[in-house]
Amino acid sequence: METVPSSSPEEQMRAALIVERGGPEGRIVAEHPVPGMGPEDVLVRVRACSLNHLDVFVRKGVAGAHLPLPHISGGDIAGEVARRGSDVTEVQVGDRVLIDPLVAGKALGEDLQGGLAEYASVPAKNCIPLPDSVDYVRAAALPIAYGTARRQLITRGGLQAGETVAILGAAGGLGTGAVLIAKAIGARVIACASSAAKRDRLQELGADIVIDSSAEDWGGQIWAATGKQGVDLMVDNTGAATWQSSIRATRPGGRVVTCGATSGYEVTQFQPYVWVRELDIRGSNGWRREDLEALLDMVAAGSLEPVVDRVLGLDEIREAERLLEDRVVFGKVVITP
Repeated sequence: METVPSSSPEEQMRAALIVERGGPEGRIVAEHPVPGMGPEDVLVRVRACSLNHLDVFVRKGVAGAHLPLPHISGGDIAGEVARRGSDVTEVQVGDRVLIDPLVAGKALGEDLQGGLAEYASVPAKNCIPLPDSVDYVRAAALPIAYGTARRQLITRGGLQAGETVAILGAAGGLGTGAVLIAKAIGARVIACASSAAKRDRLQELGADIVIDSSAEDWGGQIWAATGKQGVDLMVDNTGAATWQSSIRATRPGGRVVTCGATSGYEVTQFQPYVWVRELDIRGSNGWRREDLEALLDMVAAGSLEPVVDRVLGLDEIREAERLLEDRVVFGKVVITP
């Protein structure tokens, strides 16, 4: 086993630090003190940490603006237990673990120091045993994006086998997770993406129908693809730019579920569609531990293969975030410190 640094301030690690709010120049890779531990915490040697748009938002100050700098973002952590606190009994040094990013209502990387570093300190109760058959990279792809997708589709969206679901932004980390999870439970999937290359990839993932979301009539295309019946479940995390069309493409008695609004929060909604069709509009917020455990079981069983666009080193953090901001990735970008 590798030599484990102590958690004293004199011990250093390499970390991707946010030192200034705003552009990519505010993110640097530098030496930083190894995080301290409480008696119920563990020190995790980070083997993989996947990125989310949240990491960019934290750097820009859109999220986590209250946090003191320097700050380490990164909520999707997989690694091994390097040290444990005096009161920890549920995990052992050397255990392979996936970390649930939700800590007492706060999120690792957003509200608390995260995992874009060589080490991270987390509560032991947030450690989920990692099956030997699941590698660190695939595990790190799961928590925020796939966990959110599973809760949104199944727990809140109520998606069932044989139903039709339309997924906007289907080429991103959350979107590809939603496509794969929907197919795994036997749903019919209409996947929407703006580029031909991404739509081709979505078909390879198993999407039954792909729609060009950059087309003005993309909502009409969904309506036509369902025989003018509408979808059972519409997944819209885009918000202002798409909400009206999403409502119109949903069948009578159908559901619209959202967990975000990347194009803006102020939506226009033609109310008669809601009451005449008796639509059910549902919110979904994040994930729960049971979502992560279920996803790990699916990966271990071979029924779910997380989509990883590329794996980059810690020194490539600026390039990794650029890829996210430019929306040129398909699936997850994973950093391996």
